[in-house]
Amino acid sequence: MSSTLPVHESPAELRLASRREREMTPRQQPRRLTGPWADLMFAWAARGAALLTLSLLLGILLSLVMGAWPAISKYGLGFLTSSVWDPVADEFGGLVMIYGTLASSAIALLIAVPVSFGIALFLTELSPAWLKRPLGTAIELLAAVPSIVYGMWGLLVFGPILATYVQQPLQSLLGGVPVLGALVSGPPVGIGILSAGIILAIMIIPFIASVMRDVFEVTPALLKESAYGLGSTTWEVVYKVVLPYTKAGVIGGIMLGLGRALGETMAVTFVIGNFNQLDSLSLFQAANSITSALANEFAEASDGMHQAALIYLGLVLFFITFVVLALSKLLLARLRRNEGSRA
Repeated sequence: MSSTLPVHESPAELRLASRREREMTPRQQPRRLTGPWADLMFAWAARGAALLTLSLLLGILLSLVMGAWPAISKYGLGFLTSSVWDPVADEFGGLVMIYGTLASSAIALLIAVPVSFGIALFLTELSPAWLKRPLGTAIELLAAVPSIVYGMWGLLVFGPILATYVQQPLQSLLGGVPVLGALVSGPPVGIGILSAGIILAIMIIPFIASVMRDVFEVTPALLKESAYGLGSTTWEVVYKVVLPYTKAGVIGGIMLGLGRALGETMAVTFVIGNFNQLDSLSLFQAANSITSALANEFAEASDGMHQAALIYLGLVLFFITFVVLALSKLLLARLRRNEGSRA
């Protein structure tokens, strides 16, 4: 019969064993006391940031209404339909500037959206791997060019090219056509609504293309590979898989570009002509926009109706931007409601 005698451990071994037991025992986390307070402070900070943004927006709107109130009380909504802008006679109307802003922004979107879509499609679906990064970086660098550089380039370089190689051939070709001839009439100087729209398109292409590329890349590869496996072409994959999946981001990118086009000042001031006229709807005639009118006249406007009319123009631009954003939200909501309705 054998017996086992207890082994007496040394004090060093006992301390080592005790240390291992403490390390293996889960420690009590102090976050139970500080966690709720930290979450509460974070929630209040986030709520404060949201309320601060809303307060700034309401403050800007209120200051615009107060500054424009003399013009609002005198002209009312007739300010939007009057084309008279005569600081000497103290008569003001914003139709010329509103038309120039909307027309140049519409031309910019008509050019920039297809080009941006093609760039994003090429970078995400068709471009070789070695070209994606340098081409994407080059496109993003266009957004870093100051707007005044675009304006100077448009006035000194692009304007003469547009007048010589576009306007003059179109005038000789369409001069006798009743409607089309009026759209290309005017002195061949290379400034006007079309020139401003093209410059704006060049400026907003990097923004729209970058957003479209980013949202195209978040489309799950499994969805695209499944469509390719069923025999779909690249266009079918983009049209039936990528665009439905990323429609919110695509529309958001377009609205971002439109907001930049509506609010651009210096580049438009250089190339639009800064002339208040609606006698001709030619795309090559000098015109004016809200931002260019504010840039040219606000510093010299005297206190009174002239300054109030300019602030009224700023309020109209604020309202146009709000309407565009609201329409984009309604479009997205309608697209979401129609999801799955087609078999």
